[in-house]
Amino acid sequence: MPTKSVVVGSAVGLHARPAAIISEAAGELDSEVLLGVPGGDPVDASSALMIMTLGAGKGDTVEVSGDVEADVDAIATLVEQDLDA
Repeated sequence: MPTKSVVVGSAVGLHARPAAIISEAAGELDSEVLLGVPGGDPVDASSALMIMTLGAGKGDTVEVSGDVEADVDAIATLVEQDLDA
């Protein structure tokens, strides 16, 4: 399973707006993508509520994993961006 570690770029972390943008993008993919913090259980990236339960703040490392590397890369790129800008 392809996995990529990225740093959260949004000033508010993976809170409401960034989580909604990420979950919407993940929901449009043909494969499941998971997000997790090191040492924690990964959650479904297509659920904004589950993303917010990670409690990931700006600068925290998040692991993005899934079956399709291109989908993992697409979600990882969103996590790295400041989606509140």
